[in-house]
Amino acid sequence: MTAWIASNLAPIMFGSLLLFLMTGFPVAFALAACGMVFGWIAIELGMVPAALFNALPLRLYGIMSNDVLLAIPFFTIMGLILERSRMAEDLLETIGQVFGPMRAGLAIAVVFVGAMLAATTGVVAASVISMGLISLPIMLRYGYNRPLAAGVITASGTLAQIIPPSLVLIVIADQLGQSVGDMYKAAFIPAFTLVGLYVLAMVVLAFVRPSWVPALPPEARIYRQPNGGGGYPSLALLTAASVVVGAWIFTNYEQVKRWTGWTGTVSPPTDERVVVALMVGIFFAWLVAVVDRLLRLGLLSEIAKRVTFVLIPPLLLVFLVLGTIFLGVATPTEGGAMGAAGAILMAISRRRLTMSLMRQALDSSAKLSIFVLFVLIGSTIFALTFQAIDGPTWVKTLFKELPGGELGFLIFVNVLIFILGCFIDFFEIAFILLPLLLPVVQALEINLIFFGVMVALNLQTSFLTPPFGFALFYLRSVAPKQDYVDTVTRKKIGALKTGDIYRGAVAFVVLQVLLVALVVWKPQIILAGLGEQKKLDVQNVNISITPEEETEEEAPPALLGPPAASGSGN
Repeated sequence: MTAWIASNLAPIMFGSLLLFLMTGFPVAFALAACGMVFGWIAIELGMVPAALFNALPLRLYGIMSNDVLLAIPFFTIMGLILERSRMAEDLLETIGQVFGPMRAGLAIAVVFVGAMLAATTGVVAASVISMGLISLPIMLRYGYNRPLAAGVITASGTLAQIIPPSLVLIVIADQLGQSVGDMYKAAFIPAFTLVGLYVLAMVVLAFVRPSWVPALPPEARIYRQPNGGGGYPSLALLTAASVVVGAWIFTNYEQVKRWTGWTGTVSPPTDERVVVALMVGIFFAWLVAVVDRLLRLGLLSEIAKRVTFVLIPPLLLVFLVLGTIFLGVATPTEGGAMGAAGAILMAISRRRLTMSLMRQALDSSAKLSIFVLFVLIGSTIFALTFQAIDGPTWVKTLFKELPGGELGFLIFVNVLIFILGCFIDFFEIAFILLPLLLPVVQALEINLIFFGVMVALNLQTSFLTPPFGFALFYLRSVAPKQDYVDTVTRKKIGALKTGDIYRGAVAFVVLQVLLVALVVWKPQIILAGLGEQKKLDVQNVNISITPEEETEEEAPPALLGPPAASGSGN
């Protein structure tokens, strides 16, 4: 019996962890308990030395001194301050008015605002609750299909999982030992491909099921010109001018650098040119709006000015944070610190920063950071014992039998993560599953950045899959549970049923699964964001040293032998 336990200790340990999790025991303590108990069993069975846990203090110190994890509280503070200073409300109202006159306009506005909130808040709960409180009553008021309204809100809210500065990407990068900046770059194309899929789905519905996605009636459009027009021509001209300025900066980037005296790479990478061009284009639009307001020129319509002053400050904050990370000017931790400071300044400029708001933001960020650290400490204790008893070898053997090689492994992992996402949180999946899969991924020579972004895309579905998707619970908490009379139309509107929320989520889960399948089929969708990757061919490295280079001054002292005699001229 003892021999059988010793030879199967790794699968027994993993199975015990699953049992712990199914009982509802806190994940951090379940991981730590399994690690400690099975470490003691392994020591008693003579499988590992008694000094096994001497390595634990160093590992825990390594966690506490990990600067990358500091980005989590910074980005959380940034998101919560922006969300609670009513930025989401301003964005939804403004973008809803821009797209409202067209069919599916409100749904498209929700998708765009969800992407904006994801890039600024990075917190799913904040995004879903904000849009549920603000957009859902308007969509129900004007006759949107109920499951569709619920689905577009929950799906757009979960974009915070994949659009940088995503907390999920920070955790995945840390677990895989990769650069957070590279993870952010690689996530951009698939993230905005998903946004495009959502918008495309709404446009198709506008033609196929126009009654599901009606336009805003004329009386609901609040930004109108004195002549009765909507003011869209001036908004279109301002947008076109900003695009032209940004495109000119992009095409003449090296010349602009010479004019400004900005030192940098001789041939700048594409992402540097894109970031700078976008920032200049956006700043140009903001400058035109400011000059128009100060000089009272009357060049811009009310909706153009509203869009400029509501949309551009958070966009500039996004580029301040992500742009500096992509350009290599700041680390993710430093970018997060700048984002938190920028969010506080934005709230002050709008006179919406209060001590209560700051206390709530600091409270929530402290709780989330402590939760992450405790789970990470628990997973470290678990991993220490699991590696000591040759758990990675068991995992490799387990996956070695899978048919299909690399593709079969990727399909199996995606199915496994999808199923686990129905029951446990994304942090738990990242901390438990990724360390187990990492040796297999490395053995198959799968690009770790690609693997991390693919996992993040899959984990996003965990927020939407019924019956345990967190986004569904967030919307359920703010959706009307009883029939009510609308304050604007004075019509009776029925309660939103839980079944409506589930049905709406399923359609968007299908879109996300299609994107995951697409990136597995075409990994370049993810890897293209990293630019050209140069791989060192270690088999053909040739190092030659000329006789002139072999001088005493350049050679290390240890290789020079005994000191020369006094008559040598030294």
